[in-house]
Amino acid sequence: MTKTKKKTVKNPKTATIVVGYLPIESKKGTPLLSQNRQFQYFNAATYIYPMVPAYAASNLQFHGYKTYWMDGIAEQKKYEQWMEEFAKTKADYLLVETKSPVIKTHWKQINDLKKRFPKVKLIWVGDHVTAFPVETFENSNIDYIITGGDYDFMVVNLLNHIHKGEELEGGVYFRKGDSLINAKPKTTHTLKNKKVVYSTGASSLKHNLDSLPFVDRDLTKWQLYAYENGNYKYTPGTYMYSGRDCWWNRCTFCVWDHTINPIGSYRSFTPERLFAEVKHVVDNYGIKEIFDDAGTMFIGPKLKKFCQLLIDSGYNKKVRYGCNMRFNAINQEYYDLMGKAGFRFILYGMESGNQKTLDRLDKGTKEADAINGPRMARNAGLDPHITIMLGYPWESYEDARRTIEIAKYAFKKGYYETMQATIVIPYPATPLWKQCKDNGWLLTEDYDKYDMREPVMKTPFPKEKILELEQDLYSAFMTPQYITRKILGIRSVHDFMYLFYMGKKLMGHLLDFDPNQTKVNYFSYGFIKNASGKLFGHFFKSKTSVDAEKDAIKLVDSAVNL
Repeated sequence: MTKTKKKTVKNPKTATIVVGYLPIESKKGTPLLSQNRQFQYFNAATYIYPMVPAYAASNLQFHGYKTYWMDGIAEQKKYEQWMEEFAKTKADYLLVETKSPVIKTHWKQINDLKKRFPKVKLIWVGDHVTAFPVETFENSNIDYIITGGDYDFMVVNLLNHIHKGEELEGGVYFRKGDSLINAKPKTTHTLKNKKVVYSTGASSLKHNLDSLPFVDRDLTKWQLYAYENGNYKYTPGTYMYSGRDCWWNRCTFCVWDHTINPIGSYRSFTPERLFAEVKHVVDNYGIKEIFDDAGTMFIGPKLKKFCQLLIDSGYNKKVRYGCNMRFNAINQEYYDLMGKAGFRFILYGMESGNQKTLDRLDKGTKEADAINGPRMARNAGLDPHITIMLGYPWESYEDARRTIEIAKYAFKKGYYETMQATIVIPYPATPLWKQCKDNGWLLTEDYDKYDMREPVMKTPFPKEKILELEQDLYSAFMTPQYITRKILGIRSVHDFMYLFYMGKKLMGHLLDFDPNQTKVNYFSYGFIKNASGKLFGHFFKSKTSVDAEKDAIKLVDSAVNL
């Protein structure tokens, strides 16, 4: 904590703050900025509930500050429309989360905001500014940066410092001469223009999550995020956040593991506190499905307790639950308990089908785990969703094809239900990014290019091939066995409509990676030819090169964490 001198402060009830996102208009589609570890534009719009910003808004209101929620992306606002509505709030502060692929856009927006509203104090948070806080002071007229992932606590601390004289915690950057800040600086940074920026030191990441109020779903306009999300089969749905952020906390590509929630900072809600918020959203908002967006949900006794609370209360019959999980985290006993507790959707980060890549990424998993984990989940009645990345600098074209073959095998066997495919991006400040710089693998350091629409790392084969591989990977489910199971599994109109919805999402993802990018649309001949060629190519050739290898995998080939 930094010491604060006594001073005359304003009543917090006179202070107004807006929390949200400014619109970002792009021909590439909808920017997936909120609560997302890897930024991407989607042609099929998806809106993820930004849980930490939502907790920030709720915590600010809980502590007496007049708070507005303005997510210009999810509300599909035009830039000028958002600005007009922002002016009507008469806000004193604006809190915005940012990421590398939009930081240059945000610098322009910050400068525009300061021209229009010179008295408004602008507060930026997120992984990029945590890694490079001084950079944003160099390139914009920002007022404050809060580093670290606990900005839902820290923004309250910052305003309490200004309005109540509370001691300012670590992780706040501010300009020299700021009359509102009365804290002794821990670090000093001189900008190129000779102006000075101070900070209060290392990010404060010791807060007790259980002390947060429930997310105020009305304040944060929960309906915006309740429907257009492929993680929900039943709607309205919503998000939870059981912990910060992943207890494995080591993957070299994960920007959150090395910036806002670094190694050793993992914390979680207690099972009782998490269940209380589940009960709250089901009872008050009629929520039918919940996705827990912690990097990996807690396991062991905490998971067992949470499941038992759902079962004993009967809420396992009222709501479906989903979460992120590691392939080798739990055994069949726990999967069975999760199935009984009402879990439906379980998301795994496979990343690659090649052991050399898993080792380089410090995933801590084996190739066999990508079969055994989902197979156990399926046995318990869960729907496994897999995320895979292509475009590693050390993977050959044949390596990438092997990953696609494994995904196709698992879809055919019924181990995988759905999938998300992306181009691997070495986000600035990650170990992967530093490795790329050391090895000369980067094609560009232009942040605007880090949006997954093109590779930014060198690969052993032409980069144009990566988009084709991504389309091929998204088509890998298309086997006679998978399609037959889907058709036979239709039990209601809802089941049919859900398949139609997922088909729409699939076409959007295929368009995301069309080699012609924004020059095509759903009805262009080029896109239809490429997409149908990939889909039917898999349908008429269901045998894979890994069938015998993967058929031989046994449960003993995986080392479960429990």
